[in-house]
Amino acid sequence: MAPRNVSWTGIGGSEIQDEAVDESAKVPSENIVTMNGTSTGTKSSPGSNGIRRAHSNRVIAGREEDVELGEVDEPFLPQDRPSPKSRNQSLIAGISYCLSSCSMILLNKVLLSGYNLNAGISLMFYQNLISVLVVLLLDVTGLIVTERITWKLVKVWVPVNILFVCMLVSSIFSLRFMNVAMVTILKNVTNLITAVGEIYFFNRHHSTKVWLSLCVMVLSAVCGGITDLSFHGKGYTYQIINCFCTSAYSLRLRKVMDLAKEKTRTKTLNEFTMVLLNNLLSLPLGLALMFIFETKTLLDSPALKVPMFWGVATLSGLLGLAISFTSMWFMHQTSPTTHSLVGSLNKIPLSLAGIVLFRVPTSFPNLISIFFGLFAGVLFARAKMS
Repeated sequence: MAPRNVSWTGIGGSEIQDEAVDESAKVPSENIVTMNGTSTGTKSSPGSNGIRRAHSNRVIAGREEDVELGEVDEPFLPQDRPSPKSRNQSLIAGISYCLSSCSMILLNKVLLSGYNLNAGISLMFYQNLISVLVVLLLDVTGLIVTERITWKLVKVWVPVNILFVCMLVSSIFSLRFMNVAMVTILKNVTNLITAVGEIYFFNRHHSTKVWLSLCVMVLSAVCGGITDLSFHGKGYTYQIINCFCTSAYSLRLRKVMDLAKEKTRTKTLNEFTMVLLNNLLSLPLGLALMFIFETKTLLDSPALKVPMFWGVATLSGLLGLAISFTSMWFMHQTSPTTHSLVGSLNKIPLSLAGIVLFRVPTSFPNLISIFFGLFAGVLFARAKMS
C-alpha cells in the first residue's frame, strides 16, 4: 500500500492550491527523480490535495515504505534512528514549508484586499508566469530535470488544466470577499466532495472515523457561516464553486496521470514537469479570460501604479513555487504521515494570523466554529492515516 501524497501543482490559491488537494488516491509507484535527475528509489504518483494557489497547489512525492504507517515489517534498529543533523534538517524543512504556505495565503489577501485589486484572473496569470520562468531557469541551469513538453502531452493535460485554472480563479475571488479563517474552514468541504467522488469513480470506501470527521467539518463550516459577522454572499458562492473545482481537479488528475506518462519519452512524469505543465498551460487560458473579463478593470486599477504592489505580487509568485519545493523537501526528510498532520496543524496559526492581521470582526460563537473546524481537520488527517 503506497502512502498518500499531497498535490500542489499551482499557485494562485495556494492552499488554494495546498491543502486544496489533500485527497490523493493510492496509485502505483514509480522512480523518484531528484533535483539533479538521479533516481533514489520509489514513490507513489502524485494525486491532487490541495489546494495548496489552491487551492495549488505543486506536487509532493511520497515514499513507498512508510514506517509510521506500519508498512515496513523490518525491526527498527538503533542505527536506524535519525541523527541530530537529520532531525535539524527535518525541523528546518517543516518550518520552511509552514512559513511559505502561510505567507502565500496572507500575501494574496493583502494583494486583493489591502491594494483593493479587483482582478483575480490577472493576479493568477502573473503568479503562474513567475513560476514558469523560475522553473525554466532552474531547468536550463541543470538544477532540476523536466520532461520535454510535446503536443501529445499537452492534449492529454488540457482538460485537467482547465479545472486547475477554475480552481485557482475561484479561490482567489473567494479570498477577496472572505476572511482567511473562514476560507480555510470552508475548504474542508472539498474533502467530503472528494470522498464521495472516490466512491463513485474509484469504488474506494472510507472508514467510519473518516466519515465522522467529515461530518464534523461540514457542521463547523455551516456554523461558521451562520455566525460570520463579515458574511459575503459572493465570497461564499465562489468558495463553494472552488470546493467543487478542487475536488474535480483532484479526481480527474488521478485518471490523467497514467495517460500523461505514456506520452513522455521516459514514460514517467516527475513533480517539476507537472508544475511546469500546469502553470505553462494556464497562461493562454488566463490571458484570454483577462481580455474578456478584466481589461478595463485592470487598466483602471490604482494598485498597478504602486511599486510596492509589484514587489508583493512577485514575492507571492515566488512563494507559490517555494511551497512546491519545501513540501517535497519536508516530505523527503520526514514521511507522508508527518507531512499531512503538519499541514492540518498549519491551518491553526494561519487562521489566527488572518483574524489578527486583517482585523476581522468576529464573535465568540464564530471563533468556536473556526477552531472546531480546524480540530476536525486534524481528526480527518489522523483518520486517513489509520
